[in-house]
This record gives sequence, C-alpha cells and structure tokens, in this order.
Amino acid sequence: MAAPANAEQTQLQDMEEDGAKVEEREMDSDEEEDEEGMRVENSDEEEDDSSEDEKENEAEIQRLEEQLSINAFDYNCHVDLIKLLKQEGELIRLRKARQKMSELFPLTEEIWLDWLKDEIRLTEEESNREKVYELFERAIKDYICPEIWLEYAQYSIGGMGSPGGIDKVRSIFERAVTAVGLHMTKGQSVWEAYREFENAILSTLQLVAEPPKLAEYQAYIDFELKVGDPARIQITFERALAENCLVPDMWSKCTKYLDRQLKVKDLVLSTHERAVRNCPWTMSLWKSYLLALERHGADHHTVSDVFEKALNAGFIQATDYVEIWQVYLDYLRRRVDFKSSKELEELREAFSRCLDYMKQDVEERFGESGDPSCVVMQIWARIEALHCKNMQKARELWDNIMTKGNSKYANMWLEYYNLERSYGDSVHCRKALHRAVQCTTDYPEHVCDVLLTFERVEGSLEDWDTAVQKTESRMNRINEQRAKAAEKEANQARQEEERVEQRRKVKAEKKGLKKDQRGADEYMETETGLFGRNAPRTKPSAGLKKVPPGHGDAAEKQIDDKSELRDDCCSVFISNLAFTLQEPEATLKALFESCGSIAQVRPIFGHRGVFRGYCYVQFESPASVTEALKLDRREVEGRPMFVSPCVDKNKNPDFKIFKYNTSLEKHKIFISGLPLSCTKEQLEEICKQQGTVKDVRLVTYRSGRPKGLAYVEFADETQASQAVLKMDGVEIEGHKISVAISNPPRRSVNEKPGSSRPVTDMMPRQNYGSRGKGRTQLSLLPRSLHRQAAGVGKVENGTAAEKMEGTVNTTGEPRTLSNSDFAKMLLNK
Repeated sequence: MAAPANAEQTQLQDMEEDGAKVEEREMDSDEEEDEEGMRVENSDEEEDDSSEDEKENEAEIQRLEEQLSINAFDYNCHVDLIKLLKQEGELIRLRKARQKMSELFPLTEEIWLDWLKDEIRLTEEESNREKVYELFERAIKDYICPEIWLEYAQYSIGGMGSPGGIDKVRSIFERAVTAVGLHMTKGQSVWEAYREFENAILSTLQLVAEPPKLAEYQAYIDFELKVGDPARIQITFERALAENCLVPDMWSKCTKYLDRQLKVKDLVLSTHERAVRNCPWTMSLWKSYLLALERHGADHHTVSDVFEKALNAGFIQATDYVEIWQVYLDYLRRRVDFKSSKELEELREAFSRCLDYMKQDVEERFGESGDPSCVVMQIWARIEALHCKNMQKARELWDNIMTKGNSKYANMWLEYYNLERSYGDSVHCRKALHRAVQCTTDYPEHVCDVLLTFERVEGSLEDWDTAVQKTESRMNRINEQRAKAAEKEANQARQEEERVEQRRKVKAEKKGLKKDQRGADEYMETETGLFGRNAPRTKPSAGLKKVPPGHGDAAEKQIDDKSELRDDCCSVFISNLAFTLQEPEATLKALFESCGSIAQVRPIFGHRGVFRGYCYVQFESPASVTEALKLDRREVEGRPMFVSPCVDKNKNPDFKIFKYNTSLEKHKIFISGLPLSCTKEQLEEICKQQGTVKDVRLVTYRSGRPKGLAYVEFADETQASQAVLKMDGVEIEGHKISVAISNPPRRSVNEKPGSSRPVTDMMPRQNYGSRGKGRTQLSLLPRSLHRQAAGVGKVENGTAAEKMEGTVNTTGEPRTLSNSDFAKMLLNK
C-alpha cells in the first residue's frame, strides 16, 4: 500500500511545480508590459525635449543672425553662430556664416581647420579639389600656422595621380618649409612630412643614387640663384665644390656671389682662401682674393703676403703675371694720399720691382714679358704726371717704352702726345709728334694729320712749313716702299701661278701615259686570249682571289652593265675588305640583308681578275642606307669594314669620307699605352667614371690590329679635364697609360694622306701637360731647353715626324746634308 501513496504524493508535487511556473511566467509577462509602457513614455518625453532644444537652437540662430544684421562686426556673435550651425548640421548655412566672417575678420587656426576639414569631406563626394585649394590659399594668408600648412600639403598628396600632381605637391611643400620650416616647436612636422613624401617617391623609382655631375650642379645653382634663397644657394655651392674642387669656374662663380650678395667678411675671405688653395694656377681667383681683402679692410701685411703667394703659384701664361701685378699696384696706389713720402716711395719701389720681375723672371720663363705695350710703365707715367706733377719722370718712362719696340706704332705715340697735352707743354708735344712722323710705320697718315692739326692751332708759319716738309718727305718714302712691296707680291703671285700650271701639265702628262699603258696591257691580254673562255688563265699570286665564275669572261662588261642601274642615293661604299675574301658578293649580301631589300652588290675586280677589296651595295630604298652606315667598322674576316655614303667623285671632287679633326679638341682626350687586348667596351666603362662618354675610338692598323691608342670624347671640356687629372698614369692590365687633351698634328696644305712629310711641313702644335688644362700647361724651363729636349720616341696625339739631329741650322731652316753627314747617319744606324 506504501507504493501507491508515494506515487500520489509525487504527482501532487509535480502539479504544484507546474502551477508555480505558470504563475512566474504570468508575472514576468506583466513586468515586461510595464517596462515597455515606461519606455514609450520616456521616448515621448525625449522627443518632446529634442523638439524643444531644436526650437531653442533655431530661435537662438535667428537671434544671432538678426543681431549680425544690425552689427556685422560683432566677433563673438559670429563665433557663436558658427558653433550652433555646426551643432545643428546646417552645412549650407554654416558655409555662408564662415564665408561672411572670413570676409570681415581673419579666422583663427581652429575655425580654419574645422572649415577645411568639413570642405574636404564634402569634396570627396563632389570630386572638386580646386575649391579646397582656393580655400587653403585663403587660410595661409591670415596667420603663419604650421598646422594649416601641414594639412594643405597632406591634402595635396591625394592629387598626385593627376597631371602635374607630383610637381604641385613639391611646390606646396617648398612653400611650407619656407614659411614655417623655422618654427621652433612645430616646423619639424612639416620637414618630416616632406621627407616622407620624397622617400615614398624615391622608393617607387628604384634608382641607384649617384652624385650629380658638374653640368647638373651648374643647372641646380642657376635655378637657386633665380629663386634667391641665400641659405640654399650657399649649401648648393658647397656640395658642388666638394665634388668639383679642381674646377676654377665653380670657385669663381661661388666667390662672385659671396662678394656681391652676402658680403659677410669671414665667409667671403675663407671661401677665397679655399679657392686659391684648390686651384692655385688660376690667376683670376688670386685677383678676386686680393680685391676681397682690400674690400673688407685687411691689413697691409696680409694683402702683401697673399700677393707674394700668388707670384709663386705658377700661372699658365705671362699675361697672368702682368695682371696680378696690376691688381697689387692699383691697391698700393689707392692707399697713397700723395702727401706722405713713405707710401709714395713704397709705390715707386713696387713699380720698379714689377718691371724687374717681368724682365728677369717672366721673360726667362716664357720667352716674353707678357706686357708688349708696356701698360705698367704707362700707368706709372700717368701717376707721376697727374698726382706727383713730375713730368720729367713721366718722359723718362715713355722714352723707355719707345725703346722696347713700340716706336713704330701710331697709337703709342698718340698716347704720349695726349699725356704731354694734358700735363706737359707745347714744346714737348711738337717734339713727340715730329718723332712719331719719322718712326711710325703702321698708320703714318694719321700721325701726319695730327701734327698738321697741332701746328694749325698752336704753331707759327715757320713751324707749319717745317711740319709740311717733314710729312711730305715721310709720305713719299712710305709710298715708294708700298709700291715695291706690291710689285714683289705680284711677282710672287705670278710665280706661284706658273708653278701650279706647270704641276698641272706634268700631272696631266703622267695621267695620259698611265692611261696609254693600261690600254696597251689590256690589248695585250685580250690578244693573248686572257679573257677567253677556253684560254688558259694565269694563276694569281698567293693569297689573292680569282674572279668568280661568270666574272672572268667579261669583268668590265659586268661592271658596265650594272652601272646603268646605279643609284648613289640608295647605295653605300664598302672598303678595307680583304683581297682574299671568298665570294664577296654573297658575303656582303648576307651581311647587309638585315638593313633592307638589296638591289645589287657590285664588287670591284682588277683587270687581272683579282678582287680589289671594295665594292658597292645598292638597296631598294634610301632608308636602308642609314641602317647600313651603322655597320661601319664591323669586322669581316679579322678586318674592320669601312661603310660610307656613296658619292660620285666626279660631281663632288672635294668630298672626303674619313676626315678626323687636326686641331685642339678640348672635350676629347688621347690615351696611349693601352694593352692591345683592351676593347672599346672596357675603355668606355673605365672612362664613364669621369663623365658622360659620347664616343670611344680605338686606333688600329689597316688590318684591324690595335695600336694601343684611343680617343675618348666627353660631353664637355670640364669632364675631359677631369679625366686627364684622374686617369693619367693609371695602370690597366699592367700597362701604365698616358692621358692628355686631344691635339692631333696638322697636315700641310699640299700633303696627301699616306705621303711622307718633311719636317718643315709640320704645323706648330699646342702642347699640354699630362693633366691637360689642369694644374698647369707650362714646363718651367726656358724655351731654348724645350727645343733641345724634344723627345724622339714618345707617342703623341697622332703621327708626327721627328726632327733629325743636325738637319736644321741655328735659324731653324733646313741645312743641306753632305756625303759625310749621310755616312754618319748610316754608321749610327
């Protein structure tokens, strides 16, 4: 009975639990309904509050607008209105409010930044960036604000993809660093943003950074000089000078800018000192240094020390010493007040020392004084006449000037005459003009006219008669001399014409004899059956090519037939081919078929049927000629093939295919001592380190074997000079090379290529040292020693005949050799 009772109890418990759960669910449902009701009530209250706030804000906005309509210059009212409109999200009204305020007041940094950021968000949808650029330009004019500049630059980066976008970004960054880059606390952020931008651009280029060349530096400096920022100009000059310290023009440009623009004493003088230490051979740098010292008030001892250093610098030419002395003498003259005998005597001693220096040091070194017109003595004479009133000393100086070979020049006498007219008397004026009439040889008529004019103004009748007599006598002698000279010149011209005519006749006779001989040979060969098909052929000498099949019977006929189709505009001339070339027509056709369609190939054979080493290739189109010329110097069987335009020499007798320069080429260097295994590519790679290489030409024998010589052409003279400085004496594969500025020997007018040249036909050459136009072009030896020490075996820029010992006399003219002289020469050999 116990078990049923327990079952009933269990069932009753389950029913009670289910009822409790139902009651709980009902209670939860009632609570949820209450909460929902409360939320609805709260929402209604919030909507009521929001609408009330909006009404209040709108009322306040209207109030502020009405107040501004009454007083537009109420600054605080503008600020409050902008805040309320921004809070309400009234973008159109907000823009108008900001616009109206900016027209009346400069806006603060915060207002501008809020306005700019709002406009940037709007333009992202409108895709109109120019309006924002205009707004930025207005913002940067109100205040110097680094944040606005930074925002401007960063916004411009978004337009990099448009045409000119990168240049625009750079321009804005440049303006930004100029405006706020020196801001103590916030300028750094602009610089960092600029650097990050440039690094990002550089990473996309994937280039290997190389130091700028001289030409790039010069363009960079010219640009900065136009912009005019002193700090940027100075640092650009310093960068350029660090890499081009041996370029005098760069130092000169830098010091000129410092002298005329910055004018800071310590900076100017230190730069001048560095300039003369790097390029001491350049007189103009020493001249600028002395003037800068005087300009900035340096003491006399310092100026004198710098001048003495300049005299020992080793200038390139004699005129440099004259000019540096003139600068120093001008300095001494400016510091003389001509009341103190001490300073005046120092000036006179300097003039005397200058004249002695020119005579002893400069003349012995260069063979000339550098002052043929005696400008130094002229200045001294004028100083004595003008400042010291010492005409006696001035006349002594002018007498000395005339004894130095200047008495034959009319302008020198007129200078002396003008000095006497200004500071002397009429007696010495008349004496000077009489001497001028007797001595002048270049413009005697002018001197005579000056004398007669002087006597008309100041002379008596007796003076006039004397002057007329002297001038007539002098002009009669001059006219006689001129007539004799004209007759002699006419005789020489006539003799030269006769010699030319005689040479022409001899040449014509030789040509006729040669033509007759050739005709006789051809007749003999034809008569003996040389060109017959069945006749036996003579065997060519070893190594020579026989006529190909089909050419032997009628070689000349074949050439004549093809010449009817000849078109020079579509043809190229091929030369320097091997005489032993097998099947030249087929070989050249295969070689040039890549240039275009070939009409014909015309190899040239001798009258004995031997290939002569040249031919003509004719194309269907003239455009193929340009491509064919690119194959010039291509090797064919070990020999360089020469390809040149096809020109009819009968119509163009003066046309020359290969013509190399025979004058000084400052942009080109000559290299000797190269290893024979050195290729054009290897040499170009070596020379690239010194500048832009435009062309490399290896000098070879006719067979194509290298001579160990080469010419390398650079972009400009400066790069060539740098190459001479840095490459001379360098070893390449164990060979020490010599490098100099290209200065090939000249040919005489009547000389033909390949002919032997007499020594007297050699034109004078301008010699340079191993460093070209670098440190110096001068060997500090007397000229007599230079002539005695002429080298014999040294390879120069080209081929030059050497003078034989004993074949010239002391005057430099060829000396006739006797039998004993020839015997000595043979025994020496």
